[in-house]
Amino acid sequence: MTLYLLAILFTALSGVPGLFMQKHGARFAAVLMVASTMLGICAAAYVLFGGAGASLLLPGTSLIAWGLVSFDPIAAFFLVPVLLLSATASIYGIGYWDDHQEGARKVRVFLGLMAAFLALLVGATHAFVFLLAWEGMALMAFILVMTEDREPETRRAAWIYLVCTHTGTMLLLGAFAIMAGATGSFTFSALPIGFASSEKGTAMFVLFLLGFGFKAGMLPFHFWLPPAHAAAPSHVSSVMSGILIKMGILGFVRLASWVPDPPVWWGGTLLVLGAISGIMGVALALGQHDLKRLLAYHSIENIGIILLGLGLGLIGKSTGQSALQVLGFAGALLHVLNHSLFKGLLFLAAGSVVHATGTRDLERMGGLGRLMPKTAAAFLVGAWAICGLPPLNGFVSEWLIYLGAFQGLAMTRWWFSLITLGALAVIGALALACFAKAYGVVFQGEPRSDEAARAHESPSTMLAPMGILASACIGIGLAPGLLATPLNRVVATLSSAGQVLPSLGSLASLSWLTVMAIPLLLLGLLLWKWAAPKTWVKQQPTWGCGYLAPSARMQYTASSFADGLVQGMIWVLWPKIQGGRVRGYFPFPRRFQSHLPDPVLDRVVSPGLRGTAFLLSGLRFLQAGHLSIYLMYVLLTLLTLLIWMVV
Repeated sequence: MTLYLLAILFTALSGVPGLFMQKHGARFAAVLMVASTMLGICAAAYVLFGGAGASLLLPGTSLIAWGLVSFDPIAAFFLVPVLLLSATASIYGIGYWDDHQEGARKVRVFLGLMAAFLALLVGATHAFVFLLAWEGMALMAFILVMTEDREPETRRAAWIYLVCTHTGTMLLLGAFAIMAGATGSFTFSALPIGFASSEKGTAMFVLFLLGFGFKAGMLPFHFWLPPAHAAAPSHVSSVMSGILIKMGILGFVRLASWVPDPPVWWGGTLLVLGAISGIMGVALALGQHDLKRLLAYHSIENIGIILLGLGLGLIGKSTGQSALQVLGFAGALLHVLNHSLFKGLLFLAAGSVVHATGTRDLERMGGLGRLMPKTAAAFLVGAWAICGLPPLNGFVSEWLIYLGAFQGLAMTRWWFSLITLGALAVIGALALACFAKAYGVVFQGEPRSDEAARAHESPSTMLAPMGILASACIGIGLAPGLLATPLNRVVATLSSAGQVLPSLGSLASLSWLTVMAIPLLLLGLLLWKWAAPKTWVKQQPTWGCGYLAPSARMQYTASSFADGLVQGMIWVLWPKIQGGRVRGYFPFPRRFQSHLPDPVLDRVVSPGLRGTAFLLSGLRFLQAGHLSIYLMYVLLTLLTLLIWMVV
């Protein structure tokens, strides 16, 4: 507990000394953040590998003791990515955001405060502490998203995020009130047997589903996520995507630990929403032209994968299928960690590209692999991992969820497994196509603009954090057995009282699967080396069918690469297409572009709010500007409420 509290303190104060330093404020903040990360990971390792947890209590009456925070296995597991990504973002900020650049000090201060609130949230055991940390995290993120507030899109993204997060907080207030009515206290504890199946239990679950769903970016409550992650500085985006949205998942995990007998439809609801979020998230990512928006939609996709695992685990808990429970929960939890690593890596690599070119538009990139080889390698590792390909970490967690789905085929409700298997297969295929597009358009071919042609590799302070996260992705993929004990510890806390769950063992089978992929990769490299031309052979460019000077106009664009898949899902995505086919022997110059408006924000929420504002404008006559009239409104409202209460 001491190490945990010190980690929170150092994290919160990391950006403060830089306010009074003319130079090296960013380096001082990074040192403090790294120190807090080491303290926190030591505490987490102690608990996850068998040590006893600890609780901090506020003395109350003889009957009530107020629990503030508890450093249990769930808190320890979630604390690791919180501190690790915060530290890498802080180091990355040294090169990305110069000390003399406008807003640099503000970003460091509020990044440290946001990380501290996140660290406090994972251990909160009282509704007041939980909501305090929840709101602190949300406000710090709002300020960070608003960093470049001179841009109208940035202001719009920040306000949309703030409205959504406060809506989620209001829903959570209602859910905690119902929960406190059932347990007699706002301190988190197990719910009574049978409560989850009652009407109040259903209302509580719906409120938690909406409140945590907003934060996690679950469809259809995702619409704040793409604009906010695109508008924030790239190292802030890595923390928001890798950690902040996982606090919604933390809420679902805590809920699973409180309920001893969840109804089957709880898990089924999470599973169906996970399938929708995963498929729609990756489908919407396919048509994006903004590199950071593309990655943001993939966060929605991976939240869907995590919800698939949580849904399987809850169904296993409801039906007494212990193997399904272990595989579902373990796959979801491991994907929480894995996604934080490879999505943090991808956002840092995207930030390196934006830092070098000054643009997020995919259509203005190209050919960066030759100019930024280290960034290209880091992005490739992240792309390989997010597609769930061996031997990297994304494969391990998705394979556990696959195993859980196969385990569920023998159940009476086998259709849950079919939904999971089908969703995972579609998500994997579309993700592979999307990152083939992203990597090819950004790093291969010829530069499409002067900015891309003048790009340069990022400094070592930006490359080192990418190297750390890439190494973690590779390490977990090659040696997943190292995480068997921590996963067993966390999954055990989610089981019903007295229930003994089977162990994941050493994950030896997964280790063999990933290790077997290495010889195949080496064989491919040897074949490529053998087929490569010898040094004495004069190298010439590939014959281009008569085109002696290839240019960027002859390459696939982001729009054209994804057009076939987007057209195949036109009934769901509703793209806006500009241009068309070239016809005739002597056609006029044509341009082709496609844009994917967000189906919720751009097609439902924004038009609905504009319509509501138009209708309410007819009531402006009520706003007369006279205090006496406003007092009359208050009096009439009170009288109406009194009459309603009497009746």
